[in-house]
Amino acid sequence: MNTENDPMAEIRASFFIECEELLEALQDSLQIMDDGDDDAETINIVFRAVHSIKGGAGAFGLEALVRFAHRYETVLDEVRAGRLAADAEALKVFFQAADHLSDLVRMSRDGTPLPEERTQTLLAALDTFLKDVPAEEAADEEPIDFQPMGISLDLDLTEAEEQVIDLPPPDFSAPAAHRFKIHFAPTAELFDTGNEPALLLRNLQALGSAEITCDLSQLPTLEKLTPEVPHLIWTILLETDVEETEIASIFEFVEGLCTLTIEPLNANRINDLKEDPPAPSEPPAVAPEPEREVQKGALKQPDQAPPRSRQAAPKQPASASAAKSVVRVDLDRIERLVNLVGELVINQAMLSQSLESSGLSPHSDAMNGLEEFQRLTRDIQDSVMMIRAQPVKSLFQRMSRIVRESSAAVGKDVRLHTFGEATEVDKTVIERLADPLTHMIRNAVDHGLETKEDRIAANKPEQGSVNLTAAHRSGRVVIEVSDDGSGINRPKVLQLAIDRGLIPPDASLSDSEIDNLLFMPGFSTANVVSDLSGRGVGMDVVRTAIQALGGRITTLSEPGKGTTFSISLPLTLAVLDGMVIRVAEETLVLPLNLVVETLALTENDVEMVRPDHHVVRVRSGFVPLFDLGAALGYRGPLARFSEAVVLLIAQEDGSQIALLIDSIEDQRQVVIKGLDESFYRAPGIAAATILGDGQIALIVDPSDLINSNFGQPALSSKPLELGVCA
Repeated sequence: MNTENDPMAEIRASFFIECEELLEALQDSLQIMDDGDDDAETINIVFRAVHSIKGGAGAFGLEALVRFAHRYETVLDEVRAGRLAADAEALKVFFQAADHLSDLVRMSRDGTPLPEERTQTLLAALDTFLKDVPAEEAADEEPIDFQPMGISLDLDLTEAEEQVIDLPPPDFSAPAAHRFKIHFAPTAELFDTGNEPALLLRNLQALGSAEITCDLSQLPTLEKLTPEVPHLIWTILLETDVEETEIASIFEFVEGLCTLTIEPLNANRINDLKEDPPAPSEPPAVAPEPEREVQKGALKQPDQAPPRSRQAAPKQPASASAAKSVVRVDLDRIERLVNLVGELVINQAMLSQSLESSGLSPHSDAMNGLEEFQRLTRDIQDSVMMIRAQPVKSLFQRMSRIVRESSAAVGKDVRLHTFGEATEVDKTVIERLADPLTHMIRNAVDHGLETKEDRIAANKPEQGSVNLTAAHRSGRVVIEVSDDGSGINRPKVLQLAIDRGLIPPDASLSDSEIDNLLFMPGFSTANVVSDLSGRGVGMDVVRTAIQALGGRITTLSEPGKGTTFSISLPLTLAVLDGMVIRVAEETLVLPLNLVVETLALTENDVEMVRPDHHVVRVRSGFVPLFDLGAALGYRGPLARFSEAVVLLIAQEDGSQIALLIDSIEDQRQVVIKGLDESFYRAPGIAAATILGDGQIALIVDPSDLINSNFGQPALSSKPLELGVCA
C-alpha cells in the first residue's frame, strides 16, 4: 500500500514513535516501584502510559492492543486506588505485561500476527488480581453481569437537570497558580474505541482540586433510553498548578471523539459559576440508588473514590513544565547529513594541504580564513555527531527483559542493576550492540550465576546480581557486564580444549590464554543443551560483532566472586581525531585519544629482556616496546633505535605500550571509512580514511594488534584477558 501521500499513515507512524516513549516511561516507573518507591506519582505515570497507548490504539482500530491495554489498565487502577498492593508477585506480572504490551505495539506497527495464546495467558494472570475486588469497586471491569430487579425507578429529571457528584468541594479561597472550567461531552465513538470517561475525570482530579458536575438534562426516561447513545455531560471546576497544555494532554487520545473546552478562570469568575449550579448539599431530585445506577461507569461514589484522588498532585519541577521542543527527523536524512559532513572534512583537509604547499605566509588572509574554516568545520561535525548520539538507556531496558526471561528459563532468581544509562553513544553503535550484549547477559545468567542451592552453600544471597554499566573513558565508551557468580572455571575449560584436540595435552597456558579458547567457534562448556546456551554458538559471535564495531572485549574473573566483561567501543563510527604517522614508507592513522605522549629514543633507553623482546625506560619504570612496522609486515625488526620515534599508548586496563614508528606527519580530523566485508580483516586494522592529498590510509587499533599476538609478542606486565563465564 502506498503511504507517501496518506496523512493517516504519518499520524500512525507518529503514534508508534510516541508509544516507544510511553513504553520507556512505563519500564522506568515499574523499575522504581520494584526498587521500593511506590509513591502516587510513580503509579500514576505507569497508569497513564498504558492508558495513552490504549487510547491511541483505539483511534487506529487496533482492537487486540486496546483489549490487552484495557485489562492491564484496570488492574493498575486498583493499585492507584489503594485496593491492590504492588508486591513482588504483582510487579512480576506487571513487568511481563509491559514486555508483552511492547511486543503488541511492535507487531501492530509491523503488521505481523499477534500472539493470541500469550495474550490470553497474561490476561488470565492479570485477572487473578481482580478476584478479591468487590464488584461495586471494580468500576472498569469490562463484562458486567446484569441481573434484572423488580424495582420502580422514577427518572423524571425535569426538576433537577444537573446533579453534582458528592465530593468534598475544593478550597477556591486559597491561592493557586491556575483555575479552569472544563466542559467535556463524549460521543459514541469514544466508547467504541475503549476509552472510559471515569478514567479521564480521575486523571483530572489527580492534577489538583476539582469540583465535578454531571449534567443529566439530556438523559431520557428508562423506557426511551438507548444504551449506544451517550447522554451525560460533565463540567469540571479545576484548581491546579499545571499548565493548560498538561490538562489538554489528558484528552489527547480522545480528540475528535468528544466535545471539549478548557476555559481559564480567575477567582471571581469561579465564585460566579459556583452560584449557578445547585449546591452539593441540596437534596437530589432523584433517589440515591437510582442515581448511582444512572452514573455507573461515569465516576465512583465517595466510598469508591481512590484514597489519593482528593490530594493535589505533587508540584512539577520547572523543567517539566518548560519541556524542550523535539523535532522528529527521518534517520536517512541524518545519515545523508553525516555523509556530507564527512565530505566537508575531507575537502577541508585537501584545501588546507593545497594552501600550505603553495608557500603562502601563515599570516595571510587566505591562511586566516582557512583557520576559521577549520574551526567551523569542527563545530559542524561536533553538532552532527550530537544529533546521532543517543543514551544507552533504551538498550539497557531491553537487557532488563532479557534478564527476566533468561532467569525464568533456567529457574534462577536474578536482579539486574544498571548504571550510567545517560551515557551517549552513536545510534549505529547502539543498534549493532544489542545482539552481542544479549549473548553476554544470557551467558552471565546461565553460566556465570550459580543455582539457588549452590549460592546458599557458598554463603551468598539467594538472588544473583548482574550489573550493567556504561561510561566514557579516554574518548571511548566502555560497557561492562558483571555478575557475582562463581567465575570462570579454567581447569574445566583447559580440559575440554585438550579433549577436543585444540591444544596438546602438555601445553602450559596462562589464564588469559585459557580464556581465549572460549572464543573459538563451537566451543561450549554447557553440560546440558538449553534454550539459552550449550549449542556451540554465542561468544565467538560476540567477539566478531565487537570487532566489527572497532571495539575490544576483555574480562576480569575471580573464582568464587564473579566475572566482569568489558566492551570498549568508539564513540562514533563517522569522524575521529587522528595522528598521521609514517612506518616503512606507509602512511597510517592512530586515534589521537590513545596517545599519552611521544618519546625520542636513544640507545641507552632500550633494554632487551630476551631475543626480539625489548622494553623502553620511561622515567622511573619500563614499558614493553612494540615495533609497529615489523608487526604489520612492512619491514623487519629495527636493529637500531636511535632515530625512531615512540608513542606511549594507553590501554583500557590502565597498562601502557611503547609503539615504535618512523615519524609523525600531522594531526587532523579524519573520516572513518569501513572496510568491505570481502576484504581480509587484518589484526590491528580498524578502518580506513582519505587524506587531504587523496591518499588512502589505514586506521590502526594498536591494542587489537597487540592482543592478537600478531608479530612480536606483547610484554605487558598486566596482560589483557578475553573470556566468558564457564
